[in-house]
Amino acid sequence: MAVSVLALCLVGQAPAQASGDAQDGPVSIGVIGDGLQVREVRVLLDGWKPGVRARISEWRGGKWVREIRGWKHMASKETREYRYEIATWNIGKTFRHRSRICAEVSGHAERMPCVTIKTLTQCGGGRFHI
Repeated sequence: MAVSVLALCLVGQAPAQASGDAQDGPVSIGVIGDGLQVREVRVLLDGWKPGVRARISEWRGGKWVREIRGWKHMASKETREYRYEIATWNIGKTFRHRSRICAEVSGHAERMPCVTIKTLTQCGGGRFHI
């Protein structure tokens, strides 16, 4: 099931905050930003696995483009008896239309959720799409 959150475009108003997320098994990625500008990326892993690391990379046309942020140790958290690992990066960069931001977690090489950055041409805003 594909889910996307569009930037709102109303006459006389700037696009609203856009965000998107994706999940592949126990690994998920969340992207927060406006238009094609990405402010923050979060990678989560279900359950506690102390010592795991995550990184995020950019893909375009099905090919690896570059590492956006390198390997980072994930922090163990618990919220209302839900245990997970999380890594967060402040990005503050604009990405090309149709770029994919993908998450990798050590020990879970077969899982790589991605969020696609797309332009919303009719109002000049953007959206993140899974």
